[in-house]
Amino acid sequence: MTHEFKEIITSYYKAKQQGIPAVMATVVDVEGSSYRRPGVGMLILQNGKMTGAVSGGCVEKEVLRQAQSVFVSGKPKMMTYDGKYRLGCEGLLYILIETFDISNVEITTIQKYLKSRVPFEIKSWYSKTEQKNSTMGSIVQFKGDQEFSFSQGTEPNDSLENFMREMQPCFKLIIIGAEHDAVQLCKLASATGWEVTVVGSPQHLKKTEDFPGVKEVIHSTPEDLSIDYIDDQTAIVLMSHNFAKDLLYLQALKESRPVYIGLLGPAQRREKLLSAFIEYFPEVTDRFLDAIHGPAGLNLGAETPQEIAISIIAEILSVIRGQNPIPLQEKKGAIHDDPKRKKINVISTKT
Repeated sequence: MTHEFKEIITSYYKAKQQGIPAVMATVVDVEGSSYRRPGVGMLILQNGKMTGAVSGGCVEKEVLRQAQSVFVSGKPKMMTYDGKYRLGCEGLLYILIETFDISNVEITTIQKYLKSRVPFEIKSWYSKTEQKNSTMGSIVQFKGDQEFSFSQGTEPNDSLENFMREMQPCFKLIIIGAEHDAVQLCKLASATGWEVTVVGSPQHLKKTEDFPGVKEVIHSTPEDLSIDYIDDQTAIVLMSHNFAKDLLYLQALKESRPVYIGLLGPAQRREKLLSAFIEYFPEVTDRFLDAIHGPAGLNLGAETPQEIAISIIAEILSVIRGQNPIPLQEKKGAIHDDPKRKKINVISTKT
């Protein structure tokens, strides 16, 4: 996921300043069941520190052990991990381990692209039959622009199998409201890996330290609200606990295109709010109205602010993943067999 890639770049930058070598481990293919799907990566520093994960924690020690030969040789290698005998999930993982060596200029450029919310691709060339092959390696390419090799000098080898993952910008949550429940939603959304922006009233100057994990806190009236990059990787939750303010903020957002807008309160409040909104702005698009969900959240029996935050995050996930929430034990087939997610996130080809 993109937030993990951002963490990897940040961790690598710090290590590079200290002169600590790094390698990258990427799951490029899976046969059978696995905890995580192809495309996930993990940065390993020579001092043993790891950022990211390729599984639930059971594979990482073996990856760390096998990475030592790459630190020594500088050559990429393919490792396999058979979970049938060690994990019980009967999955065979193919993990490409390669040196991670990018310049400070490239790091700055990548961080600029990530901040600008530009989609990108990560593509890896590998061989399942050869444990070591000097032409294996990965690149990251931002949409319609530059590409960067994980290791300087890596050239794509089209005779090898390749795996490509399309990466969307980090998912963004905008919380309009700064009360206690907003703090809980911010904390859990940040732990999920989302970038969180909190919008509060200018009269109540809460700071970033009041919201664990928040990216920024904006103090603005609805009339002056200006937020960059509200796209289809953005959700908004209105939780000012004030009907008139929610209506004004909804008005301020009417030209934006978020994938989800959550309203607090019962269905009666939602209908009253939408009726007033449509009366003032009858030309509003169906797309905008279809993004509105109220009461926000799934029916989990949530009562506390923390539980309500969980239910809201769960509903947002179901919307952006195109899922009808059901217990996994009732799901037919594999956990990760949804065609929409495969189309968006994973494309594997052989040239």
